[in-house]
Amino acid sequence: MRSSHPKKTRDGASPAGRVPLAAQMAREKEDAQERAFLVGIDVRTRGRGGKGMVTAQAQAARDAAAAAPAAVKPSNKPSIPEFDADESLAELRTLAGSAGAKVVGEILQRRDRPDPATLIGAGKLEEIAGAAASVNADLLLFDHDLTASQQRNIEKIVKRRVIDRTQLILDIFARHARTREGQLQVELAQLQYMLPRLAGRGVEMSQLGGGIGTRGPGETQLETDRRKIYRRIRHVEQQLENVRRIRAQQRQRRESAPVATVALVGYTNAGKSTLFNALTRAAVLASPRMFATLDPTIRAVVLPSKRKVLLSDTVGFIRSLPHTLVSAFRATLEEVQRASLILHVSDASSRLSAEQDAQVELVLKELEAEKKPRLRVMNKVDLLDVEVAESLLGGAVHDAKTAYVSAAEGTGLDRLLVRIDAMIEEDPVSRVQLRVPQTQGKTLAMLEARARIHSRSYKDGAVELEVEAPESVMRKVRQFGVSEFKPIEIPGEPLSETIKRERRGE
Repeated sequence: MRSSHPKKTRDGASPAGRVPLAAQMAREKEDAQERAFLVGIDVRTRGRGGKGMVTAQAQAARDAAAAAPAAVKPSNKPSIPEFDADESLAELRTLAGSAGAKVVGEILQRRDRPDPATLIGAGKLEEIAGAAASVNADLLLFDHDLTASQQRNIEKIVKRRVIDRTQLILDIFARHARTREGQLQVELAQLQYMLPRLAGRGVEMSQLGGGIGTRGPGETQLETDRRKIYRRIRHVEQQLENVRRIRAQQRQRRESAPVATVALVGYTNAGKSTLFNALTRAAVLASPRMFATLDPTIRAVVLPSKRKVLLSDTVGFIRSLPHTLVSAFRATLEEVQRASLILHVSDASSRLSAEQDAQVELVLKELEAEKKPRLRVMNKVDLLDVEVAESLLGGAVHDAKTAYVSAAEGTGLDRLLVRIDAMIEEDPVSRVQLRVPQTQGKTLAMLEARARIHSRSYKDGAVELEVEAPESVMRKVRQFGVSEFKPIEIPGEPLSETIKRERRGE
């Protein structure tokens, strides 16, 4: 007998009222996101005569910029704007999004000095606890480093998990690490961060020994945990040392050939990966999220002189980058230390590009790479006013140490490659006249691929060429050389003009 009851759907709703699958998945994903409440702090130091307020981080960046080499100081920006607390809180908001959190509220506390027990004061914490409860926040994100005691004291008052800026960055690194090397480096940084923050649980958690003479309180759980972490740190460091050894072997094989290495560095989200993809046609992830790419990538690039260089994309830097991360990622950042040239990528559209550059200077100084030859690349000029962008890309602003590009649109890249070619000293280029028999097809094909041919003529079964090629190619064709073209460079005159005058016989 057929039932008289209407057919029910699996979720108890009628087919007409069923929620679309895409909307249901989006709702479930949103519900799975942790709800974060942001807390910023502006520790102000009053300048002489009461002029303005400058944060301690901004002052450190200014000091670093003042100590930077003169060649890398921005010539068109007389002063560094302050990275104030509001902009720092906006950066924390972006970091929270990169970590997969949903920001449900934020508050900024301005103080003359931090509170040693709770950083922002017990009264303000009571206010924050109520605000976080009203929006049902799962955790509090502090835009400041917290000591272990401060973190415990804050958690007792707000009754929620508390994470500081360093712990948030470590979590983002753990999310985005894909290779085994990246995962090891993140784990080492997390262990080094966790070690001083272990909290003991008293004698009741002590481990009793076994055998005569070992009765008593024994080893506490805190000491056991600390010993386990030390053991794991040693194990991870040994594995990273093996990675460093393998990298050194690979680098030794690369350095046996005269191939220069160019390293991309810069503030996170400055467009390094987009520029890397534009120059190498690689498929590295380029995302507006901070620290989207952690694992180093190396690709070959052919310069206008037909020389090859290796371009290395490294992890982005950020204001107050945790020292544990710099130490853990030293195996990766060795590419910066050994590079022949550093491309310092900056966001030309950002008002704080000078401050961000100063933060990069701090990390380069910690890596002992601040004296490396450097070319500043101002990226994202397409986001500027049209007239300003056209004047920069057209070369109206001449600066030998700065190149203006738009990696997203692919403009200015040819001029950038010319600048890189002029600053690379490995495998120098020279100009010679060659007479190669036509039977040497392999040699002629190599010259066609790896040299710039300025003139070509055929005579008596041979090809007479005037070529400009790197030293690595010259060694293979020196037997066919007729004469070497050595222009006499006149001081103060570009080499290209000297070559033209020599060719005219002047």
